[in-house]
Amino acid sequence: MNLQKKISLLGATGSIGDSTLSVIREHPDLFQVISLTCYSSVEKLCELVREFKPQKVCVHSMNEARHVREAFPELEVHSGPEGLIRVAEDPETETLVAGIVGSAGLFPTYAAVSSGKNVALANKEPLVMAGRLFLEEASKTGANILPTDSEHNAIFQVLDGRSQKNIKKLVLTASGGPFRDLPLEQFSQIRLEDSLRHPNWKMGNKITIDSATMMNKGLEVIEARWLFEMPVENIEVIVHRESIVHSMVEFSDGSILAQLGLPDMRIPISYCLGWPERLELDLPQLDLTQVGSLNFSKVESERYPCLDLAIEAARLDRSVPAVLNGANEAVVESYLIGHLRFVDIANLLETVMSGFYSLYQKPDCPEYLKNIHSLEDAVRADQWGRDEAQRLLLKRDAA
Repeated sequence: MNLQKKISLLGATGSIGDSTLSVIREHPDLFQVISLTCYSSVEKLCELVREFKPQKVCVHSMNEARHVREAFPELEVHSGPEGLIRVAEDPETETLVAGIVGSAGLFPTYAAVSSGKNVALANKEPLVMAGRLFLEEASKTGANILPTDSEHNAIFQVLDGRSQKNIKKLVLTASGGPFRDLPLEQFSQIRLEDSLRHPNWKMGNKITIDSATMMNKGLEVIEARWLFEMPVENIEVIVHRESIVHSMVEFSDGSILAQLGLPDMRIPISYCLGWPERLELDLPQLDLTQVGSLNFSKVESERYPCLDLAIEAARLDRSVPAVLNGANEAVVESYLIGHLRFVDIANLLETVMSGFYSLYQKPDCPEYLKNIHSLEDAVRADQWGRDEAQRLLLKRDAA
């Protein structure tokens, strides 16, 4: 009898995919990889097909699909958004790891939730853009949304079946990124290469920039609001430069429970893959005597204005988080190709959101910008934010 848990991995060639497959390599007796997907790293995907022998794969284009079929005639090969949904709905899959970066993961992740699977959620967009829809669908189908971000996973581990009615506050920790000690007057001189040097974590470029601006932490506040049914006012962000305490829960009696561990994504991923059991991992042991001290401090709003933008979006809810998400993706893309200074990121996002709030008050405001009733609404709101940011970028370039 095959007792291996069957895993599908969306975003197999990215950083989440690397960490997930590293865990699976340590436990080949426990897991069977059913499906793998990628966007453009087709050669790397082919290497993974040779190693893990999945039944299905999905790539971005039909041309890439042809290339993979020629190399692996026995393999079921899909392409494009429809292919991702087919992989996500596969009835053989028990746990789907949602590791696609950006809004491309929205529909396939929803398809997995609709299919009642365990979904190890590693991309932020589903809950940021359409959190209410995902939670309502999960309650209908019995799907388990397993948070894979280190901060949400820490809270998930701490709660471990405890009643949430006794929670007073969730505390999300943030490293503060590469500029936590940089004098504010030097922010205008920040270089792109400096922004991509995160002091604690190894991540993709987009999320590394979001960590530097702390937009990443703001998006996590939006996620936590849905994952743990917690009012935004009861979610706090603090700076913890060592990234050893991954988050904390304060209870009504004043007790605070925390999850500690090395800053390694294999830990939260393994917890989701093995859930409800823990897996052994071949990682260095956390030695607190070597760490020496754990430091915590308040967030400086003037250093991280993007965090306030995201918290306000979380508080207002409706379409606001989706609009902010789209705008942020566009602005960070522009920054990564050298078209902006670091300080321009927050300034442009503030301008986009100011324009959005002005439109929101008008009677001719589109319905999808007033509320999110469907995934299509979420995509349109996200696209509005992206388009508005790009319009401002073009206007800025022309000036």
